[in-house]
Amino acid sequence: MRCAYRWGAASTTALLLMAFAAVTAAADYELLAEEVAEGVWVVPGTTEGFSRDNGGHMLNTGFVVTDEGAVIVDPGPTLRYGEQLRALAESKAGGAIARVYLTHHHPDHALGALAFSDVPVHALPATIAALERDGQKLLNNFYRLLGDWMRGTRMHLPTQSAEPGQVKIGGRRLQVLALSGHSGAGADLAILDVGSRVLFAGDIVFNARAPATPDADIGRWLTSLEAVAALAPEQIVPGHGPLAAGLDALKATRDWLDWLDNTMRDGASRGLSMGEMLNAPIPKRFASWGQARRELQRSVNHIYSSYSTAALDWN
Repeated sequence: MRCAYRWGAASTTALLLMAFAAVTAAADYELLAEEVAEGVWVVPGTTEGFSRDNGGHMLNTGFVVTDEGAVIVDPGPTLRYGEQLRALAESKAGGAIARVYLTHHHPDHALGALAFSDVPVHALPATIAALERDGQKLLNNFYRLLGDWMRGTRMHLPTQSAEPGQVKIGGRRLQVLALSGHSGAGADLAILDVGSRVLFAGDIVFNARAPATPDADIGRWLTSLEAVAALAPEQIVPGHGPLAAGLDALKATRDWLDWLDNTMRDGASRGLSMGEMLNAPIPKRFASWGQARRELQRSVNHIYSSYSTAALDWN
């Protein structure tokens, strides 16, 4: 009986270790980097929404290799993602990280910052303020949504205020842009690598994926798209969706926002309820986009009430 007990305990331990190993393996993001210009690397995501299946890896991140180390653009959604992104960037940049930029405060882009707690993390002042105000709430929500992927993730606030304009780092020039519309006034950062004309647009630009609008001001967003277009980037890395040459992704984002704005205005002027707006028809040109119906419904929840209020003045 004693031998049987020992065998059973050992077997249980072995099974637990195997289960732990399986969870650990399943939680590997398997990040891959694509060099889109000399020294400019993109880690592509998908056009999905965040879930426990993807661990929040549905955004694009990336880095620019300089003589001082890699400049990270968005550390991702979790500590684990940030650690794996860091290892990937260090392998391309001789083992050094120069700094990190956050494009905005949304958790899929910002919560991996803890993996870079020993290097400067830069963000716009409005982004820092949003993280100070809402960071813990965003963190708690992602623990609920992503479960074990979030293990060890804590809020790490930016340590440096990003200044708009050109900055020279390790022989490369980067242009830092302060934009508005997706995540708040003056809270959307984009970075242009001047030499290659590759623009990391953050969530000001989406591609083949419906734009998310939890903090959106569509008028300001459209103005920001015009500012980005004026830079004439050769490639745009959108916040979500595939890399795009020229301004194609920017034009697609503008098309969706124009349609969304007109749809909301029309519905509000006709006195349609939120329930009716949730099922509004989506044009065929957007039918293949990731999350199109879901983001329309989220937009109705986020911003339709402001259109309904404004319609009282229109009428």
